[in-house]
Amino acid sequence: MATSKVERLMNLVIALLSTRTFITADRIRQVVAGYADSPSDEAFSRMFERDKNELRDLGIPLETGRVSQFDPTEGYRINRDAYALPAVELTADEAAAVAVATQLWESPELITATQGALLKLRAAGVDVDPAESVAISTATLPGVRGSEEVLRTLLQAIDDGYAVQFGHRPARSEPYTTRTVEPWGVVTHRGRWYLVGHDRDRDAPRTFRLSRIADDVTTIGEPGAVHKPDDIDLREIVRRAVAEWPTGTQARVWVANGRATALRRQAVIEGPMTLGGRAGEVITVDIGMFDQLAREVASYGADAVALEPQSLRDDVIARLRAQATA
Repeated sequence: MATSKVERLMNLVIALLSTRTFITADRIRQVVAGYADSPSDEAFSRMFERDKNELRDLGIPLETGRVSQFDPTEGYRINRDAYALPAVELTADEAAAVAVATQLWESPELITATQGALLKLRAAGVDVDPAESVAISTATLPGVRGSEEVLRTLLQAIDDGYAVQFGHRPARSEPYTTRTVEPWGVVTHRGRWYLVGHDRDRDAPRTFRLSRIADDVTTIGEPGAVHKPDDIDLREIVRRAVAEWPTGTQARVWVANGRATALRRQAVIEGPMTLGGRAGEVITVDIGMFDQLAREVASYGADAVALEPQSLRDDVIARLRAQATA
């Protein structure tokens, strides 16, 4: 099985930290696991160049220099002194948060890493006690139990620039539908994990709760084809989609006479209004969960039209256009 990019980068860092002299690119290709997968010299050169740039972007002090005074070939190493971290100093709350976090990452792939992190913290003199009473609980921290494989696959797809396809359901009582998404990132909000990306089926940005994504996540297309737009704020997209708006924040919606009965039950009638030649009424309704209201208004099709706020109107229109295209 091919070595993952994350594992290859880790192997490269270990190799460059383990040497006092500079290592040539040819030697790195021979001894660092992951580079042997390159089918040609040109492919290795491109892969190694990308990896060097990524290490530098991560702040790792990668140095270049002559292998020796007798060999002018360019080599590479990591400056140990510049790479070393200062002494770890955590507050009591921060140390407790680390301890609680280790209880959440219980998959076999991660448990060794978390246990090692705890040992290093304790060795540095940090008191990390998972039994300590803290102001946060495992119920409100971003746990991913049951979704570890989904998270791992999505993160790898984001890293490699792949589009993904998976089964998703908006609620536990609803069936799964296949979604095709260009993933931009995974973020947490109020103890839950969300995938944010461009939904190709709806031609709009969308948010997907990881616990509602089936385990059949697959990558599609070519690597490097997907990139997160620079002006996109992932956390803001999630906040708008799933966060509760301030109490009392309302939306204005036009509904046709005799239609959208369920929506009317939770609203206050503002007054009559004719829209597109159809008689109806304008109602005001508490926004509450933005995504839920947008989905409900869109479900009525031409019988309900979001008027305000503009963000709700735009979201409903995007949903209707995507549905029409589908």
